[in-house]
Amino acid sequence: MSLPAPAITRNPQYMRLVHVRRRLSFVLSLIMLVAYVSFILLIAFKPALLGTPIAVGSPITVGIPMGLGLILLAFVITGIYVRLSNTLFDPLTDQAREAVRQALKSKK
Repeated sequence: MSLPAPAITRNPQYMRLVHVRRRLSFVLSLIMLVAYVSFILLIAFKPALLGTPIAVGSPITVGIPMGLGLILLAFVITGIYVRLSNTLFDPLTDQAREAVRQALKSKK
């Protein structure tokens, strides 16, 4: 059964879901953006820092773990979003859907 869009978008639980999901998406995107732009700015303005070996005589430079950390951060942020989606957003979606169904049944 397909639910009418206006009935869904006016539902308080749906509006809460949209608000929470939008805020979380914004925060996680901002974290990733700041990390990525910071890394790019370091590459542009402090390349010697990123080219510094992590230990005397080591072929591994500071930039390599930083780049890997950036990739790892992307995985962590994705994991946080998936976890919250499964534990928070799915129940809110179910609640909103059920509230709209009940409202539509009571109108009949």
